[in-house]
Amino acid sequence: MRLQVDPVNTARTTARLDLDRSRPVAVFCPGAEYGPAKRWPARHFAALARVLATRGYAIWLIGSGKDAELGEEIRAQSGAACENLCGKTDLASAIDLMYCAKLVVSNDSGLMHVAAALGKPLIALYGSSSPAHTPPLSLSSEPGLAHIVNIDIACSPCFKRVCPLGHFKCMNDLLPAQVLAQIDAAGEPAAGA
Repeated sequence: MRLQVDPVNTARTTARLDLDRSRPVAVFCPGAEYGPAKRWPARHFAALARVLATRGYAIWLIGSGKDAELGEEIRAQSGAACENLCGKTDLASAIDLMYCAKLVVSNDSGLMHVAAALGKPLIALYGSSSPAHTPPLSLSSEPGLAHIVNIDIACSPCFKRVCPLGHFKCMNDLLPAQVLAQIDAAGEPAAGA
């Protein structure tokens, strides 16, 4: 499956939200409707945002209105290195914004599948869920485009909405450095490249 985007709509959406497209864009999708066990911690998204900002990226947080508070937490913890757009778009305009991305970092969520359908370089984060059950479709159809990042621990995947053991190790111990290493290994160009 492949989504097509009208560049005119993308231009309208970025203008409406007053977004600067002069720098490469990294889109973060920090939400996951299924539950908190599928969400990478805000502090980890914030740490990754700070690093990518030093590399010249504009970082846009995209999600539903339910993710607005989480987006604001990430924005604040990142030192305002990212733009919180959670709740400011509908699905069509979120797709328009994701079309601008040179890189997408997403939990296992609906927006992760949108990024895959757009053919965007994607880092997909898995904790309580399994890429064997819900992989980004571009993983097999476009090798090298989507990359799975998770850690191997006995209790994951548990497929629970909330960590049944209370430690949330599958996402807490999935460190920003591991995600950044995958971004670098995938060959995503630096902003100036």
